[in-house]
Amino acid sequence: MTAIRPVDAASILLLDRSGGRTRVLVGRRSSKHVFMPDVYVFPGGRRDAGDRLVPVAAHLNPLASERLAIRAGTRCSQARLRALAVTALRELHEEAGIGVGPAHASPATGALPFRPDLSNLRFLARAITPAGMVRRFDTRFFALFTDEAGVDPAGARASHELEDLRWVDIFDHKGVDMPDITVLILEELKKSIQEDKSLPFGRAAPFYYARRGQFRRDLL
Repeated sequence: MTAIRPVDAASILLLDRSGGRTRVLVGRRSSKHVFMPDVYVFPGGRRDAGDRLVPVAAHLNPLASERLAIRAGTRCSQARLRALAVTALRELHEEAGIGVGPAHASPATGALPFRPDLSNLRFLARAITPAGMVRRFDTRFFALFTDEAGVDPAGARASHELEDLRWVDIFDHKGVDMPDITVLILEELKKSIQEDKSLPFGRAAPFYYARRGQFRRDLL
């Protein structure tokens, strides 16, 4: 049996901290998905080849970029790392109808209708799907506060990829069916918020992966 190689992916934890509590946007994956159907996840997906070529309005914070590059491998260029951040914002737009960045006056056919603003993205965590799954992803998780990005939480719209969008309190998500890795990343977010509500750009990021059948957590 041929081993499935993980493909690059990115996911985003969009955070609304209005009203004295912190909520994160999740949506239910369609039952038509082969990988993790009918569960609630953060917006995200695989990196497209074209994500490298998307013009951005602002680049990643240097501290976030430095953390993202740790243990990324010699073949992972700065352009590829930037593309992962673009992926996160592209998927947020495709799956939840939210654009982060200034609008294009006349976008090309098939292009994003905005220029992604990466400057407020925090690199939160990285996780590689263990072997044996029908799909494997090397996912970088980013966090973004709606107020910093100029995003109206009420503007989130469900799509054919993410249904039943919800803003879930990060400290109270009982009754929301999430995959183990989603819960794990949410727990990491909760700890980080408790340590520093601003989520500093240069904070260490957990890295989850399997080695010799053992699930491991390192810090990047």
